[in-house]
Amino acid sequence: MKPISKSKASSKFKSVVMLLLLCPIMAFPQSDISNAIKGGELLFGGLITIFSSKPKNVNSTVVESVCIKNKLEDKITFIISRQTEDGDEIRKELVIQKGSKEYFYELPKGVYTYEVVLTNNSIFKKGECRFANKSTMIVDGDIVKNPDE
Repeated sequence: MKPISKSKASSKFKSVVMLLLLCPIMAFPQSDISNAIKGGELLFGGLITIFSSKPKNVNSTVVESVCIKNKLEDKITFIISRQTEDGDEIRKELVIQKGSKEYFYELPKGVYTYEVVLTNNSIFKKGECRFANKSTMIVDGDIVKNPDE
């Protein structure tokens, strides 16, 4: 076996590098630069989400998120409320368009009373629900269902 001389290896390396640099210049792109940048942002954001996940805190006193989906034919107002141990009242409202969904974020854990109010200010449904972890509630027909339970 003959050893490859240093000058031959470096010339082969230089020719490969030049070929790799010139190929993209001579090729025609399928999209413009703004679409390529948006795609890179999506890819980068997805990788950050995958690799920077925080460990879940089991002893947390708040629910990360609660999703409310509206499957009715009209927009609704979803109101939740509860009394804290100190006697204060927690009350939150969401206006949800038809066929859409909205979220409550950083909600203290506990049992909440909810009301679904229609656009004509009539109460569609009342009830109670316990929020202990991330969940989804669906307002559909004459019922409010929680598929997580």
